[in-house]
Amino acid sequence: MANRKVPLRKCVASQEMKDKKELIRIVRSKEGDVSIDLTGKKAGRGAYVSKDRDIILQAKKKNTLASQLKTKINDSIYEELLALVEAKESQQ
Repeated sequence: MANRKVPLRKCVASQEMKDKKELIRIVRSKEGDVSIDLTGKKAGRGAYVSKDRDIILQAKKKNTLASQLKTKINDSIYEELLALVEAKESQQ
C-alpha cells in the first residue's frame, strides 16, 4: 500500500511548516466573521497557528492573524485559542 501524503501548512506566527493536524485553523467568512475552525472544512479565508501557548501569544502581540485575514481580530478569539491549547495539554 502506498504511503499517503501528509498535508503541510505554515503557521502564520512562527513561519514553520507543520502537519495540518498540529495546527488550528482560523477562518474569516465572506461576511467578515472570524471563527475557529476545528474541522478544517469551513468556507472562507483561512490562517493556521500552532497549538502552542507562546506562539498564540506571539501572534496576538504582533497582530499576525489580523494582517493575514485582513480584518480585526477580537481578543475572544485569542482567549478561545488559549483555552483549546490548555485543554489539550491537560488531556496529555
